[in-house]
Amino acid sequence: MTANPIDGLPFSQACENNKLPILEILQRHLGDTASVLEIAGGTGQHAVFFAEALPHLIWQPTDVPHAMDTLALRIEDSELPNLPGPAPLDVNAPDWGVEITEAVFSANCLHIIAASSVENFFSGVGRVLQPGGRLLVYGPFRYGGEFTSESNANFDGWLKARDPASGIRDFEWVNGLAASQGLALLEDNAMPANNQLLVWQ
Repeated sequence: MTANPIDGLPFSQACENNKLPILEILQRHLGDTASVLEIAGGTGQHAVFFAEALPHLIWQPTDVPHAMDTLALRIEDSELPNLPGPAPLDVNAPDWGVEITEAVFSANCLHIIAASSVENFFSGVGRVLQPGGRLLVYGPFRYGGEFTSESNANFDGWLKARDPASGIRDFEWVNGLAASQGLALLEDNAMPANNQLLVWQ
């Protein structure tokens, strides 16, 4: 994460690169949705871009408590009526302290947090996602224990060197966690830069 040279706000180039392809899928799945809970909002670039492009829904960004100040900078600067201030959310907390929502979105989170936190992520989604709601998760995954590209294998090595508890997750394991919460896979979308966007309902 760096500062945007134009406005000085926290900035991720990856968010800029993937926001349009992600939006195309969000538009298909969230056309009649009124509320979305975003987990791990990061710089807030996704929240602002998607809230502006999908004005019919309330986009609620969240992140871990210590990241609130960073996330709030861009959210407050946007002054969008359907983008409330960020809420603190730790996926490991037994109570997320958020209202039941129609959809949950998260990008580039599951490979950063520990495996136990990934399990808690899905347990929490099971608590806050209303029946028939959709979960959309963006990021890299392995299939059959294999990386989809050499760059993803290298990225996984970098992640583990930084934090041994992190790493690119196996799709089959993640899909099993979703199934344990009553979620069925609707789509597995191939995305730019060897990422996927998984959609469950």
